[in-house]
Amino acid sequence: MHAERYAARIAQARERIRAALAERSVPSLAVAVAKDGEVIWEEGFGWADRENRIPATEHTLYSLASISKPITATAAMILAERGRLDLDKPINDYLGAAKLTAHAGRAEEATVRRVANHTAGLPLHYQFFYADEPYAPPPMEETIRRYGNLVTAPGERYQYSNLGYGVLGYVVERLSDRSLAEFLRTEVFLPLGMVRSSLNVAPGLEPYQAIRYGSDGVRYPNYDFDHPGASAVYASAHDLLRFGMFHLKQRLPDQKAILSEAAIDAMQDPRDNVNGTSGYAFGWGINTDDHGYVTVGHSGGMGGVNTLLRLIPSERLAIVALANACSRLPFDFAEEATAALLPAYAERRAQRPASGSETEPQKPFAPPRALLGEWQGAVSTYRNDIPVTLTFFRSGDVHAQLGEQLKTLVNEPQAQENAFQGVLMGDIGTEDANRRPYLLHLDLKRRGRVLNGALMAITHLEKDQGGAPGRRVGNALAHWIELKKR
Repeated sequence: MHAERYAARIAQARERIRAALAERSVPSLAVAVAKDGEVIWEEGFGWADRENRIPATEHTLYSLASISKPITATAAMILAERGRLDLDKPINDYLGAAKLTAHAGRAEEATVRRVANHTAGLPLHYQFFYADEPYAPPPMEETIRRYGNLVTAPGERYQYSNLGYGVLGYVVERLSDRSLAEFLRTEVFLPLGMVRSSLNVAPGLEPYQAIRYGSDGVRYPNYDFDHPGASAVYASAHDLLRFGMFHLKQRLPDQKAILSEAAIDAMQDPRDNVNGTSGYAFGWGINTDDHGYVTVGHSGGMGGVNTLLRLIPSERLAIVALANACSRLPFDFAEEATAALLPAYAERRAQRPASGSETEPQKPFAPPRALLGEWQGAVSTYRNDIPVTLTFFRSGDVHAQLGEQLKTLVNEPQAQENAFQGVLMGDIGTEDANRRPYLLHLDLKRRGRVLNGALMAITHLEKDQGGAPGRRVGNALAHWIELKKR
């Protein structure tokens, strides 16, 4: 029995977790580990709800954040195996009247698969709605109308996008004639024996949830998203381990085969690599780490949440770590657990040189010759188009002007090959963006005498404005921008 074999190491890890919770002021951590098809450890530590003195257990529901993505992807793959969904057809074929708009490239090349592996051209996006504020998520059709813009050509670039998984969840709803919550419950959670799992906190499960806490120890109000398929799943460590074991092809006796082994393999095939050693497949991040192991998994992070699901298929190993606060503890635990269970991993980890804390001083920005001069165009919001001028000077200064607003300096300018990024102040005049203070982030690509891409309104709160780290995540709302050189 693996549990007996690793009992001493588990006891050591248990004490380190307890000490870390106190040292780092983390409310709770729930962990679960399986090796060779056997669950060898499941346990919760600390408080799921500090105020009501409810302890965390392996059956406590935690907000998973982005670990929702492989769960939504599993739902989509179920429909693909049933012949309802073709992964290589345009996702617009399944969206009804709400279509993605291609400002760059061709919309028909934004396939379901590319949406799922973040290469369809959708930009950065997140939008939070808090229970103590007078805002509610719009229907997905409206979110697509406002933000469903392809700002790079499909297949051109990897860019992580919550909106893509919001759209993928919407496709599951349209094809199944069921809500995403109901489809996940009946087609994923119950067949896999995940009885403490749901989209958001399902009625009746409220007493079992882990409350999300900010870094100041104050509990967050409940919050929702306009991209539930990307971020809104809750699950216990026990349940998430069962999900991971299924995707390791270690189906437990009480689990149904909701996917074929070929479909499981397809979900772990990163056709569009990020770089030479990493990629994003159909809902899973794939990484060949510096220890030589190929890992399949996903992490999650947002206000009051850090989570990790790590699978190492070659070693038949699954590790879950869930925290109800922003903390590196889940990642540190996963590293220790992997080293404890895999001697070769421990050896390579010990040999790895410590990363230096010093960073190279940033060199002054020197704009490429092709950028010098004035560029004029507009940013398109769901309200209107706003004229924009960008001017690049030999000195390295970059000036920007939106409409009749004051000219402003573009800070943090960067240019690599034909790409340009920078941050500026300005008002794009939409109700969504103006719910919170924000800065505008440029992410542009030069295509001859044209600069185009995304202008993103990203919430920026100083500490004296209530924006202490971990307290309240805001929004990242991207808009199409195109400029031509005068």
